[in-house]
Amino acid sequence: MQTKRIRTLHMIIIVLLIITVISLTLAGAMGALYMREVREVGRLQGERQQMLADQALPVLSVDVEDGTAGDPEPGMEDADAESANGVAAAGEDVQLDPSDASIAELMQSKEAEVEQSIKDRMKELVTGEDGSPLKMLRSFFPENLIYSFENEYVFAPVLDEVTKHSLLDENFEKTEEGLMQYVENGTVTSHKGIDVSKYQGNIDWAAVREEGIEYAFIRLGLRGYESGKIVLDDFYDANMKGASEAGVSTGIYFFTQAVTVEEAQEEAAFVIEHLAGYDVSCPVVFDVERISGGKGRADQITREERTAVTIAFCEAVKAAGYTPMIYGNVVCFTQLLDMTQLNDYEKWYAFYDDYMYMPYDVSCWQYTEKGRVNGISNNVDLNISFKPW
Repeated sequence: MQTKRIRTLHMIIIVLLIITVISLTLAGAMGALYMREVREVGRLQGERQQMLADQALPVLSVDVEDGTAGDPEPGMEDADAESANGVAAAGEDVQLDPSDASIAELMQSKEAEVEQSIKDRMKELVTGEDGSPLKMLRSFFPENLIYSFENEYVFAPVLDEVTKHSLLDENFEKTEEGLMQYVENGTVTSHKGIDVSKYQGNIDWAAVREEGIEYAFIRLGLRGYESGKIVLDDFYDANMKGASEAGVSTGIYFFTQAVTVEEAQEEAAFVIEHLAGYDVSCPVVFDVERISGGKGRADQITREERTAVTIAFCEAVKAAGYTPMIYGNVVCFTQLLDMTQLNDYEKWYAFYDDYMYMPYDVSCWQYTEKGRVNGISNNVDLNISFKPW
């Protein structure tokens, strides 16, 4: 039933998009052509009025152009002028008919061209290798962040108050090995990284470093999403030591389930305590994800409460001399947090695709959860950062 509903929504949205875009395009084209014709008719009418101001001039002009009449006879001045006016008027009509036909032909041509262009664009977006209705919608509505959430499409406005990045879509490249990178003027300027937890098991960090991994975000711990208990990741110390010995720079992340500012400060204190003795050059990350299915103890707090919790953690980390960072996906950055209050902190964005769909300033992009790296026996998250730490 959910699949059928989503398909129906897809069809409705596509039809509405086609109708809206075609209608707006045709209205604009017709309006422009109409205004141009109005100006032309006005110009011709002005010339005609100027000709009528001198009765002799139109007669001579028409007769000379037609080559059928000599000088007007005396007493025939009014009649000749009237006749000339008729010829001049007829001349206007004759000139406008081809023009009208040309305009109609041009409009039909433009309509067909615009319609075909729209169809081609939609076909490219929907039927391409990585195409989808969502990608099509995102292309047509750049002023929104669009995503599917709980079987509905969300159109979240892009906020002017939130700092934007200056990254260019065309600079993102995917290597033959399936790795994402950012290239400027032929030079790769992004940095390769991973993030790990106990789920990656024992890691051969020397092999990881040989594969070109520059940094790793290592899970330090979490607060239980039901119990509320703070626990240390089983492999935290082993991963920190192994990465440091192999020459891989480290940062850490903590999965929060804090529901109050006091709990966020408690989490920050726990993190800072376990950072002692380690060289942490990368950011200390606050992971604010929801628990799928709405089972998390923090899933019911408001946006304002979650934002206050996030600021409390980040400020405590900053006061301890570390760089705070916020991890989240498009839902986090549009529904869970008030991003207008978080411009001062670095962002780590999770979005699994071949393009980075996020206008806000981010320092790091987690682009897949299914990466493979020598030295790690199972899948691992892959990241690129846009700055060295």
